[in-house]
Amino acid sequence: MKHRGRHRRRRQGKALRAFLAGTALALTAAATMISASQATVASDPGALRPLASAAETDALELREHLQPQRDLDRLADAMGEPAGVSDVLASADRTLRSAADCSAAERRALPAEPAATRAYCWDAADTRSWRAGAVTTSGDADDDGLWGANRVILSAWSQGSHDLARVAFIDAGDMDRLTYSWVLLTVPVDGGRDYRALDSQVSGMVWYQDKLLVTAAEGLYVYDMDRVQRTTVDSPAVGRVAGGGWAGHGYRWVLPAVGSYTLAGGEAAAHPDYISLDRSTSPDSLVASEWVSADADRAVRLWRYDLGTTSDRAGLLATDPAGYARVNEAYETKTAGVGPVLSYRSDWYLGRSPDTDGDHGTLWRQNATGAAATQCGTDESHQCWSTASESLSYWESTGELWSQSGRVLFALPLASVNRALG
Repeated sequence: MKHRGRHRRRRQGKALRAFLAGTALALTAAATMISASQATVASDPGALRPLASAAETDALELREHLQPQRDLDRLADAMGEPAGVSDVLASADRTLRSAADCSAAERRALPAEPAATRAYCWDAADTRSWRAGAVTTSGDADDDGLWGANRVILSAWSQGSHDLARVAFIDAGDMDRLTYSWVLLTVPVDGGRDYRALDSQVSGMVWYQDKLLVTAAEGLYVYDMDRVQRTTVDSPAVGRVAGGGWAGHGYRWVLPAVGSYTLAGGEAAAHPDYISLDRSTSPDSLVASEWVSADADRAVRLWRYDLGTTSDRAGLLATDPAGYARVNEAYETKTAGVGPVLSYRSDWYLGRSPDTDGDHGTLWRQNATGAAATQCGTDESHQCWSTASESLSYWESTGELWSQSGRVLFALPLASVNRALG
C-alpha cells in the first residue's frame, strides 16, 4: 500500500547552511578551472533537428511486458509481505560523508562552473569495484518533492564482475546528514518461484509515482516501490538458496521487477541509455537519449514518451492497445559523445564526457533555435561540468539539479546552470 502525503515543509535553516557550505565548494571548484581552461572549446552543435517521419520515430518505440500478477503474488507469499520505502529508510545503517569530509581528489569531480551547493561523498570501502550510475529523487516521484513524509534520493551502482545492480535508498530528511541502505535490483524467474540479479549497468533511472524505471540491456525494467522484499539469508547468492530462505548478495533488501520495456524498432532501434523525468509537459513525460561515441559518424537521438495518466497506469509509460509506447517527439543533436539528458520546458540539457580522463566534461543546452554551453576560466572554456556524470535529475519543488560523478553526489540550482549558459 502506498503512503504518500502532500507535506510542504521547508528546511530553510538547513538549506542555508548547505548553501554556505557550497561557497567552500565553489573555491575548490575554481581551482580546477586552470586545467579546464586549457581544453579546446567544442564546436557549436547548433539547433536540434526534429525527427518527424514514421521511419525515424518507429525505431524509438518500446514494447511493454508486465509480470503476471500471480507470479508477483507467488513470490510475495514465499518471501513475506512486501515492504515500502519508509521501511528501507528506517533500516539505514550507512552515512554519506559531508562536503567538508570529501577529499581534494573527490572534490575535483565537481563542476567548475556553476559550483555545487550540496555535495556528499561515498565511502571507498562501500563502493570499491562498483560503478556509479543514475540518480533520481522523491522530487521525481511526487510533485511536492516528498514520498509520504520522506525526502528521498536514490543512487544506482553496478558491478560488472558479478553482474549486479543495486540502489542506495538515501534518507534526505536531514540534508546535513544523509543515511542510506542498499537494495539489490532483481528479476523474477520461474513464474515467481525465484529471482535473479539484474545483470546490467544502470545508466538511467527515474522514480515516478510508485514505479522505478531503470535502463538495462534489454531496454527498461520497471520496479514497484511498494514491493521491496526482505531477504532471510546472509549469503553471496541471489535468489532462493538450498535449504530454504532467500538471499540478495548479502543485502537485506531486494526489489523484484514487475515489468519491462523492450526495443521494438528492429535493427534501427535506439537504446534508451539515459533517461530523466520532465514535469513541464502535459502529461508528464520520460525523456531518453542514446550513447553514441564522440568519433562515430552519426548524430545522437533524443526523444520522449508520455507517462500514463490513469490509476491503472500509475508510473508506467502510456501505451497503445497493442502495448507499444509510442514516441511523443524526437530530435537529433550533433553533440556527439553526450550522456545524461534532461528536458525542461523547451530546453534539452546534455552532459558530455571529457575526451581525457580526469578533465571536466561539458554541459550543453539545446533547443529548436540553437545551443549554448556553460563557460569557465579566463578563455571561456566549455569544459566546466563534472568529470564523469551519468545522470541529470531535476527536483522541481526545490529548483535543484542532482547528479553524481564517481564517489561524489552533488546538487546545484538549475537557475545557476542557466546563468552560466548566458
